[in-house]
Amino acid sequence: MSKTKIEPLVHLNSNPCKMCMPLGSVTAFYGIRKSISILHGSQGCSTYIRRHMATHYNEPIDIASSSLTEEGTVFGGEKNLMIGLKNIIEVYHPEIIGVSTTCLAETIGEDVPAMIEKFYHAYPEYKEIEIIPVNSPGYGGTQFEGYYRALNSILANIKMDTTPNEYINVILPPMSPEDVRMIKETFEAFEIPAILFPDISDNLDREYSKDYEKLPAHGTSIEEIKRMAGARMTIELGMSFLKNSPGRYLSDVYQVQYLPLHLPVGIRDTDIFYELLSKLSGRPIPAKLKKLRGRYADSMIDAHKYNSDGRAVVFGEPDFVFSTIRLCAENGVMPVVVATGSVVPELKEAIEKEIKALADRFMIRAYDIVDDVDFKTIEALAVKHHANLMIGNSDGRRIEEELHIPLVRRGFPIHDRVGGQRLKSVLYDGSLTFMEEIANAVLSRKEVDFRDKLYNKYFKQEEESLLEKTKKETVIRTVYVPVDRKKMEEKTNTHPCYNGCASESARIHLPVAPKCNIQCNYCVRKFDCPNESRPGVTSHVLSPEEAFARYKLAKEKVKNLNVVGIAGPGDTLANFESTRKTLELIREYDPDVTFCLSTNGLRLPEYAQDLIALGVTHVTVTMNAVDIRIGAKIIQYVKYNGMLFEGESAAAILLSNQLAGLRILTAAGIICKVNIVTLKGINDQHIPEIVKTAKEIGCYMTNIMPFIQVKGSIFENLEATSAQDLAELRKECSPVMKQMTHCKQCRADAVGTLNDDRFKEFDYSEAACESVYNG
Repeated sequence: MSKTKIEPLVHLNSNPCKMCMPLGSVTAFYGIRKSISILHGSQGCSTYIRRHMATHYNEPIDIASSSLTEEGTVFGGEKNLMIGLKNIIEVYHPEIIGVSTTCLAETIGEDVPAMIEKFYHAYPEYKEIEIIPVNSPGYGGTQFEGYYRALNSILANIKMDTTPNEYINVILPPMSPEDVRMIKETFEAFEIPAILFPDISDNLDREYSKDYEKLPAHGTSIEEIKRMAGARMTIELGMSFLKNSPGRYLSDVYQVQYLPLHLPVGIRDTDIFYELLSKLSGRPIPAKLKKLRGRYADSMIDAHKYNSDGRAVVFGEPDFVFSTIRLCAENGVMPVVVATGSVVPELKEAIEKEIKALADRFMIRAYDIVDDVDFKTIEALAVKHHANLMIGNSDGRRIEEELHIPLVRRGFPIHDRVGGQRLKSVLYDGSLTFMEEIANAVLSRKEVDFRDKLYNKYFKQEEESLLEKTKKETVIRTVYVPVDRKKMEEKTNTHPCYNGCASESARIHLPVAPKCNIQCNYCVRKFDCPNESRPGVTSHVLSPEEAFARYKLAKEKVKNLNVVGIAGPGDTLANFESTRKTLELIREYDPDVTFCLSTNGLRLPEYAQDLIALGVTHVTVTMNAVDIRIGAKIIQYVKYNGMLFEGESAAAILLSNQLAGLRILTAAGIICKVNIVTLKGINDQHIPEIVKTAKEIGCYMTNIMPFIQVKGSIFENLEATSAQDLAELRKECSPVMKQMTHCKQCRADAVGTLNDDRFKEFDYSEAACESVYNG
């Protein structure tokens, strides 16, 4: 029997590894002199961004908002935006305003460029102020895409000066102000006139001043931006495969020579960067820089013996991830998980060669490169690949705390440390600092593990042995645990449903679960009948005490009774308290009995661990479709968490819970069977797919059952599948997994062997049950 990994089925991200597009747009505008951003949306958006930027950069952040409310959402936000723009100009006196849309504005279809034109028409005195629209809905991408959309919008909306000049355009990715400052100082050292776009170095890492400046006093000026169209060359640092590239825009529109270049992180890419500047300037690389390179090379040698133990999770914005992977690769740190919240399919191809070469050297078989990812997935992958190091922003601190994996903080945001705006990673100096932080993180983890292992191995043996003994005793006293594999095989071999050869073994079904939480189209909720023999039918519904009494009575009269099942007449888990109480009473009386139950699976993820603790070893789930479109034809409704669902919504909820619950049970070693009701023209062609799914989950067998026409049901006139067609279906599916062919479709109160149901012999009266129970 195979086991499967438990993978919860969810339709949402848990703590996404990203932030919204407007945040990236606002960051870009903070690199433009005398600029300000206004978000066209609700006030909450600007508050969220101010908070994140203020705690990372430790600077006051001004962001305006058009403050859309219910009225603006319904009738449009043009009035709010017009008033907002006028107020900004009168209070701040900016030279450039970035109008970034939010989810709300984009959803209601606001035409921001048209509104800006209307504003200029209404206030011609403000025509000299550049108002830049940026399409940046939060759901349209991440802060990374928002940043580049803002840069492209600035270039597309400002009237450019194409007069040739000697400037070099330097397009910068999102990076720390300290890194920007280092790049700027390098161009100055080579005496190369450069326009950095954008330049956040002095706006988001300011000097102390008693006087508060409302607008960024530094950064790229509008005059410099205009000159970019006539520049000698554009150098774009980051990823050469960037889709929304400002450098390519300048090349395509203004024919400015374009050179994409890797961010100068690590010795290889910094060498290339300095060699280019030397060529552009006609100056040799200064001796000071060569000395820095030598010092960095020496530090790489010093740290290599520690770095080779590194198994890193690298996460964050794509360009940060890309450059960090290259740094790790040249220093022998193996990235086992590479993750970004952006959708960048090109990233995997760009870094796979680097990672694979390292993996081959270290004989590492598996690693993961993922995009559009959340931190829940990152945590699962970190566990899967035995990571001992994380590199990324402080949003990874929850994983650091949970898994005790050291986090080297880089990127945005850094909320839990001071100085995030001054962290450096570029050029020889920054690369050295970054690499040594990584090596020290690996070393710190190694020291802790080493000491813990020694202590645990040589000094805690006796204590650990006592602790384990105590745990075992506690478990025996408090909960029932699944039997071992050998015992499980024995129980399966003597279970009449799971082993046809054990047809002489007897079972008893105890009808303690009358309620059902779904309505199938082939079922009628009337079960008090002594003359029908089908699932969901019983003569009486019993309380747990009455069921226990009935079991004791049957145990005396029925030879070889060793299986107790609960199969309704409704759903066992929709009546879980009765089910649990019944099993507890019987287990205390008969510790060796085999417990099994049937369920539709709707509440299975919720109660799976309880069933395991109660000692249930065999579980049957009725699963009639693994396609919600087909499932919707079979299910009338589902009652779940106090709400009623119909159609495909109902089918999706039921299927998700069935699969999740089965995964939990099979992973714990519980023997699982899937019952499938064959419905001609509805799911009969789909049944092989259900069987295949059951096999993949790790179920033991499937039971392809004939449909029974029930008067009063929606399917009462549906044609039943013939015995021949049923046999063909079972034959087709038998190579995939074990098939049950001896099912009798028993009542919910069956007693005896499969061939001899003796349920009528037992008195269901309360008095009779109570007399047995008490004596």
